[in-house]
Amino acid sequence: MPPSLPVHDRPAAGFRRVRLERRSVPGQTYLLSVATLYRRPVFTDDDAARAVCRVHTAQWPWRDSAVLAWVLMPDHWQGLVTLGERDSLSTLVGRFKSLTSRAVEDRHRVNGWLWAKGFTDRVLGKAEPAMDAARHLVGLPLRAGLVRRLGDYAYWNTAWLDGTEP
Repeated sequence: MPPSLPVHDRPAAGFRRVRLERRSVPGQTYLLSVATLYRRPVFTDDDAARAVCRVHTAQWPWRDSAVLAWVLMPDHWQGLVTLGERDSLSTLVGRFKSLTSRAVEDRHRVNGWLWAKGFTDRVLGKAEPAMDAARHLVGLPLRAGLVRRLGDYAYWNTAWLDGTEP
């Protein structure tokens, strides 16, 4: 009979740790990513991109969560969000996907679907300043070669633009 593994070395402990990290924690800041269905470049169409951007201007879809920064790339959306008390990550992302799907024209959906199933998330580390994460996020269009200057890309925003701390 093989020797018993210490509790921290057992596979179940690792899986449990992953599940805990993916849990929705109010007040925690997350980097979120949502891809279009089949990674289609839907948002090269300005009307579709503007429709999704308009959802960001309303407070009610986010409720008590705070969107610190976001960028809409041709085939996905990424955001830096501090989760509020009233929603889980799944609920918040589901609401965003639902509202934005209805906002774009039918021709951009496949059998009614705009977004791929699920989303990815990463907890922002305690030592990782949110402003640095926001800078990295909004710099994606530059690094992807979509524009030469960030000011030439219209589909992003950050809470730090007005010079105050969110």
